[in-house]
Amino acid sequence: MSAKDYYEKDYYAALGVGKTATAAEIKKAYRKLARDLHPDKNPGDKKAEEKFKDVSEAYDVLSDDTKRKEYDEARALAASGAFRGFGGGQTPGGAGGFDLGDLFRNGGAQQGGAGGLGDLFGGLFNRGGGAAGGRATRARRGQDHETEVTLAFADSVRGVTVPLRISDRATCGTCHGTGARPGTAPRECPVCQGTGLTTRNQGSFAFSEPCANCGGSGSLIDDPCPTCHGERTVLETRTLTTRIPAGVSDGQRIRLAGKGGVGSNGGPNGDLFVVVHVAAHELFGRSGDNLTLTVPVSYPELVLGADLAVPTLDGTVTLRVPAGTASGRKLRVKGAGVQRKDRTGDLIVTVEVAVPQRIPEDAKVLLQQFADLVDTDPRPGITRAVETRTEAAS
Repeated sequence: MSAKDYYEKDYYAALGVGKTATAAEIKKAYRKLARDLHPDKNPGDKKAEEKFKDVSEAYDVLSDDTKRKEYDEARALAASGAFRGFGGGQTPGGAGGFDLGDLFRNGGAQQGGAGGLGDLFGGLFNRGGGAAGGRATRARRGQDHETEVTLAFADSVRGVTVPLRISDRATCGTCHGTGARPGTAPRECPVCQGTGLTTRNQGSFAFSEPCANCGGSGSLIDDPCPTCHGERTVLETRTLTTRIPAGVSDGQRIRLAGKGGVGSNGGPNGDLFVVVHVAAHELFGRSGDNLTLTVPVSYPELVLGADLAVPTLDGTVTLRVPAGTASGRKLRVKGAGVQRKDRTGDLIVTVEVAVPQRIPEDAKVLLQQFADLVDTDPRPGITRAVETRTEAAS
């Protein structure tokens, strides 16, 4: 179909939906119309048959996000008057009929345009700006890959350089990626003439899809390479050394751009995603950029105060516990957490009283004497609540 026919058709009206209709709404409208207008339901009804084709054509475009975007842009250009004076009438300069399709061909720049409209509508009209004759094999991006690595707790905090062993497909060294035995070469696919694409017509539209005869490669291999057997690539195991940044957390995915599968026909490589697992530490925990540590202390240490020797990932520090410290209080060792370029975390130490399970009899006597001397209710609020409820019940 011509470009003029294309942008003048209102596919939204054909389906009876608005321009902001969702994919689900478009699908629902199409199914209803397709049932009502199907030729099997309307035998011999030419009008219904034509409407069925229009509905199918409209759904084919609007159900595809890329085609719908291109169609909307074409309609917007038409509404702005970008195509006024073209396509059947006279040009502003008084010349005869002007073929609007020229604007969409590779030679559009020769008509005074920049050729951008060819890029805009190339996917819909199969007139992409490829090499002459359209025989350039399409470049394909390599596949993304994923691998896993397990780090010690300290390495996850400080950062570490690790080797990653990756099994991946690489260009065959025997045939250098042609897939053919050395001394021979692939031949052009006779079905797609080397483009890797075949055209499927639907109504007034023509859509491209990978050629089934050559698998989209554009060529056929009569004498395959003995190493890769015509696959053009071989499976190789490689070692990649990468830096895991400081502060990585358990389950985090790190993206290494361009370190995935090799692209074909000049296409870019895929990405490699590294899933990090962090082993638990026997002493330390983690809360964001802060490390956490629970230190058991005795009751006298909390009451009288004490200097505690506390471990860090890099050594030992002395932490002062003030007299009268409550069990469960958190104390901070600044700068002993995760060290990033722009910030540094701390070590958060929680002191908890350790209650002995068994004590000698003379210690029990002394402890009772202490309780008698320090006759202070540690829970006055609860005591008052109990007394109030007791009085109310009596």
